[in-house]
Amino acid sequence: MEDNLSQKNPRREFIGSLAGAATLGIAALTAPIGALANDKPLVLSGDDPEAFFNKIQGKRKVVFDATQPHEVFPFAWPLVFLMTNEATGTPNSDCSVVVVLRHSAIGYAMKDELWAKYKLGEVFKAGDPVAGTAAATRNPFSNPKPGDYKFPGIGEVAIGVKELQAKGVMFCVCNAAITVYSAAIAEGAKLDAAVVKQEWMDGLLPGIQVVPSGVWALGRAQEKGCAYIFAG
Repeated sequence: MEDNLSQKNPRREFIGSLAGAATLGIAALTAPIGALANDKPLVLSGDDPEAFFNKIQGKRKVVFDATQPHEVFPFAWPLVFLMTNEATGTPNSDCSVVVVLRHSAIGYAMKDELWAKYKLGEVFKAGDPVAGTAAATRNPFSNPKPGDYKFPGIGEVAIGVKELQAKGVMFCVCNAAITVYSAAIAEGAKLDAAVVKQEWMDGLLPGIQVVPSGVWALGRAQEKGCAYIFAG
């Protein structure tokens, strides 16, 4: 059995990514995954995700696929896209930029309080580029301070979520991943899965759209004419 579990495969890596917050076994993960066979956990409330994607109207359109923390790249590349388009004659107002936070990048859609309470830096293997720690105890991109992020040859860059939103960047987060991860953590910690998920939903950063799934969002963005770029 130990040999089978030690073999490298996506399912094993997915389970391992949760182990920092709670000791999870196969049963702890398969139960929430099984819930995805039922439509109820994925029913959305609030803003219509279709209306969110109808806002994509720019001349230059792109969607960034953030599947993992990937250091600063899910936030740096949208800014680079805007900066270089502006330098070549296309202002921010003529660009539509969508960032899809899915799989283990969903933590970036959440407030600092959730990172601290659920040890999301360990859960998602997300470091803090500013503090230099391997497991962040806060969302490094929710409220960065001036000067936190600098690029050699460029200088200080504003790559916080709010700063990018102010430039027109659209962020959305995968409801399927929130459902699975919150349920798995609840299972391992013997908490009510519905309560944990609701806490996560209530703790999302302002202006981030919840979508049925990240892959659903990528499909919708490309239907609207967005070019696809992997945010890593």
